[in-house]
Amino acid sequence: MFITLIILTVATVFFVTGKIRSDLVALCALILLMLFDILTPAEALAGFSSSIIIMMIGLFVVGGGIFRTGLANVISRKILTLAGNSQTRLFVLVMLVTATIGGFISNTGTVALMLPIVVSLATAANTSPSRFLMPLAFASSMGGMLTLIGTPPNLVIDSALREAGFQGLSFFSFLPVGLICLPLGIVALGPLSKIFLTKNKNASETKKSKSLGDLANEYQLSQNLFRVRSIPGSALTGKKLQELKIPKRYNINVLEIRRRANNHNPFLKTINQKLAGPETVIIENDVLYLSGSFEQVRLFAAENKVDMIDMHESEEEAPAFAGKLRFDEIGIAEVVVFPTSRLVNQSARNSGFREKYRVNILGIRRKKKYILQDLKDEKIQSSDVLLVQGEWNDIARLTEESAEWVVIGQPLTEASKITLDHKAPLAAILMIGMVVLMGFNVVPAVTAVMMTAVGMVLTGCFRNVEEAYKTINWESVVLIGAMLPMSSAIEKTGATEHISRGLVEGLGSFGPMALMAGIYFATSFLTLFISNTATAVLFTPIALRSALEIGISPYPLLFGVTVAASMCFASPFSTPPNALVMSAGQYTFMDYVKVGLPLQILFGIVMVLVLPLLWPY
Repeated sequence: MFITLIILTVATVFFVTGKIRSDLVALCALILLMLFDILTPAEALAGFSSSIIIMMIGLFVVGGGIFRTGLANVISRKILTLAGNSQTRLFVLVMLVTATIGGFISNTGTVALMLPIVVSLATAANTSPSRFLMPLAFASSMGGMLTLIGTPPNLVIDSALREAGFQGLSFFSFLPVGLICLPLGIVALGPLSKIFLTKNKNASETKKSKSLGDLANEYQLSQNLFRVRSIPGSALTGKKLQELKIPKRYNINVLEIRRRANNHNPFLKTINQKLAGPETVIIENDVLYLSGSFEQVRLFAAENKVDMIDMHESEEEAPAFAGKLRFDEIGIAEVVVFPTSRLVNQSARNSGFREKYRVNILGIRRKKKYILQDLKDEKIQSSDVLLVQGEWNDIARLTEESAEWVVIGQPLTEASKITLDHKAPLAAILMIGMVVLMGFNVVPAVTAVMMTAVGMVLTGCFRNVEEAYKTINWESVVLIGAMLPMSSAIEKTGATEHISRGLVEGLGSFGPMALMAGIYFATSFLTLFISNTATAVLFTPIALRSALEIGISPYPLLFGVTVAASMCFASPFSTPPNALVMSAGQYTFMDYVKVGLPLQILFGIVMVLVLPLLWPY
C-alpha cells in the first residue's frame, strides 16, 4: 500500500512541476507498479483497452471531421452572432450550450463535439481558445448533473439505491443539483478563466507564417486571374494543352481547370478542381483559369472561340467562387532557391518543376520586385523566391530536395486548414446520428462513437485516412490509458478502503453534516488521482453503509458522492474531458490547479450545505 501511495505522490509532484511531459510521467508510474508486482502486466495494460480510451480516440476523429468540413465554423458563426461583441456573453453561451448537450450525452462526447466549434469561435472573436476550452470541459461535467444519464457516477448511485431496497432515481432527479451547479460554475469561472487562462498568441510565429490569402494578395493573383469557358465549337475542345501551346503563343499560363462533376448529389462536390498539365484534355464547358495580361487573354478567347467569364460570374448558377483561386486540392507555396541550386541561371520553362514535380511557377519575388509576366523565359537567380502551384502532396514533395531549395511553411499543414465545406451536411448528419444513438442508448456509447468516426472517414470528411489519424491527440490518450490502472492499484492494495473508512468513522460521531463533508471531500480528493467513475464505485457503498449506521437517509450522502466525483476540476486526468482540452488549450498541470482547485473547493462548500436541503437527512 505504501509503495503505491509513494508512486502516486511522486507522479503528482512531477505532474505539478511540469518539467517532464505528463504522458511520460504516467507511463513511468505504470512501469513502477509492474516492477514492484503491484499490478500484473495484464492489469497495467488494461487501461489501453478500456472503452474510455477507444471512445476518446474515436471522438478525436469525430471532432476533427467536424472541423475539417467547416461545420464547426458554421455553428460557431451562429453562436457568435448571438454573442455579438461581448466576450462575457460568448463565455456564458459556450457554457450553457455545452452543459445542455452534456445532460443528454456523455461529457466526453460533448467536449469532442464542442471543442472544434469553440476553437473556431475563439479564432473568429480574435481571442485565445485557452480562455474557453477548460471552462468547456468543466461545463460538460456540470451538464452531467442535469439528468440521470449525464455522467456514469449518477448511474452508480442509482444502482446502489435500488440494490439496497430504496426507491431509484428518475431521469430528472439530478436537475435541481444541475441548476445550482451551472450558474455557480459560470459565475466563478468567468473571472478565474480571465485571470489565469488567457494566453497570448506567439507573435513571432504569427509573423513568420503567411496565410494562403496573404500569398495570393502579395503576388496579385486575383488581379492577374481570368477565366474562360470552352463552349460548343471551341478550338480547345478535345485537345491536349501541350498541343495548344498557349504559353508560347499568347504568353499566358493555364493555372487550373474546373470541370462539372458527373453527379447531382447535394452532399458531393459539383465542381472538380484539376491542375493543368500537358496531357490534360479540354472538354466542353471546362472553365480554364488563366494568368496573364487582359489583352492577351482577350486575344486568346477571340481566336479560340471561348467565352470570357466576368469576374463576378460563377462557374455554377449560384455564385460560389467569384473568380478567385480555391485551395481545396490545389495549393500555393513559396520556395527559396539556394545559391548552389541547379536552378540558378535556368529559365522557369527549363526548371523541370512541371515535369518532375507537377507544379507550376506562378511568380518570382526577387528582393522587393515581383515578376509575374513573361515568366517562361525569366532566368532564376540565387535567393529568388518562387511562388509555386500544385496539388498539396506534390508541393510537399518539394521538401525532399533540401539541398536545392527550401519550402517556406508546411504545405500539408496549410492544406489541413482548408475546410471541405461541401461535406459539412454529411458531418452534421453523422454528428446528429451519434447524439441520438448515445442519448437514447440505442447502442453502447463506444459503438456509436466508433461508427461515427469510421463514417467520417468513409464519407470523405477527411482527405485521407492519414489526416484522420493526425487529429488524434496521442498525449491525452496515453495519459488517460496509463492512469486508469492506478485505481486498480489503489483498490488492490487496500489503500482506498483504509483511508476512506478511517475518515468516515472518525467524522461520524460529529453528526450528519461532518460526515457529509468528510465523504464529499474524501471523494473529491481521490478523484484527483483516479477516474471519477472508479471513485464513485469505491465510495458509494461506504457512504450508504455510513448513513445506515448513524440512522440517516442515504440520499444526501450518495448525491454528495456523485457530485464530488463529477465536479473534479483540479487535475487534467481525473475526467476524460479535462484531458481532451489539455493539448488544444496548451494547458499545464498548474493551470488546472489554479482554476480548478478554487472551483472544486467552492462546489464542495456549497454542496455540503445545499444537498441536505434538497434531500433531508
